[in-house]
Amino acid sequence: MSEERTAPAILLLEDGTVFKGKSAGSLSSATGELCFNTAMTGYQEAFTDPSYSGQVLIMTNVHIGNYGVKLDESEHGRPTVKGVVCRNFHSGYSRPSADEELHEFLENNSIPAIWDIDTRALVRHIRSKGAMNALISPATGDVDKLKDQLRKAPSMQGLELASGVSVKKPELIEPDNAPERIIAVMDYGIKKNILRSLKKRNCSLKVFPAKSAWSEVKAWNPDGYFLSNGPGDPAAMKYAIDPIVSMLESGKPLFGICLGHQLLCLSQGIDTYKMHHGHRGINHPVLNTKTNRAEVTSQNHGFGVVREMLESRSDEFELTHVNLNDQSVEGVKLKNYPAFSVQYHPEAAPGPNDSSYLFDDFINLIDSKKQQA
Repeated sequence: MSEERTAPAILLLEDGTVFKGKSAGSLSSATGELCFNTAMTGYQEAFTDPSYSGQVLIMTNVHIGNYGVKLDESEHGRPTVKGVVCRNFHSGYSRPSADEELHEFLENNSIPAIWDIDTRALVRHIRSKGAMNALISPATGDVDKLKDQLRKAPSMQGLELASGVSVKKPELIEPDNAPERIIAVMDYGIKKNILRSLKKRNCSLKVFPAKSAWSEVKAWNPDGYFLSNGPGDPAAMKYAIDPIVSMLESGKPLFGICLGHQLLCLSQGIDTYKMHHGHRGINHPVLNTKTNRAEVTSQNHGFGVVREMLESRSDEFELTHVNLNDQSVEGVKLKNYPAFSVQYHPEAAPGPNDSSYLFDDFINLIDSKKQQA
């Protein structure tokens, strides 16, 4: 391992806690909300998930970088995390088809990493104290100066980030075969595998920027609407609410994932809240209340929907999915509109695939509405 990957580094937490480790990736500083991911694989997909924008990510799996980076498996055009924290950061890679090693991938995209950290102790700290801002920096004896830098980092609560990772102009994506349906996709930070999942179901997709006007989206005359995942506080996205209300009033099917789920609920007067430390990983159990069966799901969110408000309006909402760890809301169906949403990620990438049926449910809902027209 080169000298630059063994240079000392510091991880400073908002509460003053300091962890010392070694540098990898870019030899620069970064601040962001510190959170952890419990997946044992898929670090590349996590580092390129736009929902992690503004966050410093702890990987709880011990070995990171061991199979390198394959560029066509990224969920975005570049890494979107602010920084990476891990236990063992590997040089080289074992996979012959990889394009480059993780160090080069992070370095080329100006993403700093710190390794040789006791990630178990760090995660236990976050689970106890809650998510908080943190700073990664090449080692310096002036911790007070770093504290001043960290204090300037914005809080995730109230932070609007979706428009920063959204497409800048509408993009058309056509399926390999003749399209059977047309879907308008609102991009709040969409993962590529969501687009792949819809494309392979013979959907013609038009991906709209987060702040697109309803008139522009409506003019494309889609058969249905999709609300994507993304980063930041949904309550800060006031611009998204009126277009979603108009989508619902159009009577056409609507499906939302993660941030899209939260925005759908906000559009109907249901509040969101900042979670203590969020849900992130590919091993989270969710109960499907319709089938009474559990699904192992991929998750990445730090905000949730207030369950009590949903249950108090049972004439308008059906609670379709519940988190088995903390009983938080994982899915809803609107009774007055052809719309539903889930808090987790049925597109997965790298897995699991227990919930991919939700895309088929959306397609079936669109086809049913088209037949009725």
